Amino acid sequence: MKLLHLDSSILGDASASRQLSRSVVEAWQAAEPAAQVTYRDLASDALSHLSALSLVAGGTPAELRDAAQKYEAELGETTLSEFLAADAIVIGAPMYNFAVPTQLKAWIDRIAVAGKTFTYTEAGPKGLAGGKKVVVVSTAGGVHNGQPSGSAHEDYLCFVLGFLGITDIEIIRAQGLAYGEEPRANAISAAQEQIGELFATA
Repeated sequence: MKLLHLDSSILGDASASRQLSRSVVEAWQAAEPAAQVTYRDLASDALSHLSALSLVAGGTPAELRDAAQKYEAELGETTLSEFLAADAIVIGAPMYNFAVPTQLKAWIDRIAVAGKTFTYTEAGPKGLAGGKKVVVVSTAGGVHNGQPSGSAHEDYLCFVLGFLGITDIEIIRAQGLAYGEEPRANAISAAQEQIGELFATA
């Protein structure tokens, strides 16, 4: 099994989402020792955002691309190939200003590619990247689950993954992290319990 592990927090070792996403991967490896893990740190090694250069590079024949276009095209192709090759994905997704981090959005823009991971038919859109299992590690300073304030965070991630054909999605959630030391510790402990339960029968 090929497992893709993504972190997007800018907080380094102080990040709850990094701590928990690492726990998910460790539990997965314990359950499936043969799993091959690819790690991408979207904060320290950030992808450039989708731009006019991205579109021009994609529409220019490889032999005619200049250096900037070649780099941009290769970046998109590598990121997409990495996603398509993965059987499972762990996404560390903290909430920043009621949305996913811009670094994570840049990754999503690289994998949501018409004709590769989704297509439009007479019956509507159809996802082409199904068959993957995704665990989203969702963290937030406040409490947003089931609230309108969470629509650009967990709800968005589930929607866009579903749009690509991925329906096997688990959410490991730790919210209220900014409410004080005790609520933070309790939220992280509860999330760790979730992780243990997720892999208890694996």
